[in-house]
Amino acid sequence: MLELKNLYKTFNPGTINEKTALNGLSLSIKEGEFVTVIGGNGAGKSTMLNAVAGTWLVDEGQILIDGIDVTKLPEHKRAIYLGRVFQDPMTGTAATMGIEENLALAKRRGKRRLLKSGITSGEREEYRELLKILGLGLEDRLTSKVGLLSGGQRQALTLLMATLKKPKLLLLDEHTAALDPKTAAKVLEITDMIVNRDHLTTLMITHNMKDAIRHGNRLIMMMDGRIILDIEGEDKKKLTVRDLLDQFEHVSGEQFTNDSALLG
Repeated sequence: MLELKNLYKTFNPGTINEKTALNGLSLSIKEGEFVTVIGGNGAGKSTMLNAVAGTWLVDEGQILIDGIDVTKLPEHKRAIYLGRVFQDPMTGTAATMGIEENLALAKRRGKRRLLKSGITSGEREEYRELLKILGLGLEDRLTSKVGLLSGGQRQALTLLMATLKKPKLLLLDEHTAALDPKTAAKVLEITDMIVNRDHLTTLMITHNMKDAIRHGNRLIMMMDGRIILDIEGEDKKKLTVRDLLDQFEHVSGEQFTNDSALLG
């Protein structure tokens, strides 16, 4: 479903601030896989996700989504294949619009996004049933402005919107990092439920090793713009944070020093 072939991306080339963010990165993800991505600051995690989304184009390499070469497509033309949830709960929804209006926009994705004809009673009932699965009471607040929701409620709604049209690939960019631990756990529970229910191919960046181990069926660790660990199946199920640190130190020859990942 996703294939990254030998990707390179350098920011500010030829200057004192030159930074190689992707360094020959290759990755293949099968349909239905849920891959978590861990790595220290500057490892290239967000650069990889942004390269897939088309936020910026890579210098070299090839990106294929479901066999379609999207390497040179701009961000808005890739959006038809992707669902995305950002770290900031304020991103991904229209704060001044109601919950049902936001859902209507998500449902009309790929079509002309006009609300002139209003939201039908059938659509309203559909949204109410969808919101019930979140367990947050939002099904009784369809007309409430999204800007009035808590961070966790808003992130859960964004997740629902991103998956409403069952994208070929779901990108989760540290989507619980800005939430308190209890709320983050609830959003991750909802994430697991939606991904498993719809068999969505998912790429989730996290700064938390425990979350990377606990969720998904495959884990990759990045360092210096490339993948240094790729663990799946039974090996991932048996994995502990200590095991992961030991493997990192063995492969990289360094100690993992990202405190937020260790203590999150």
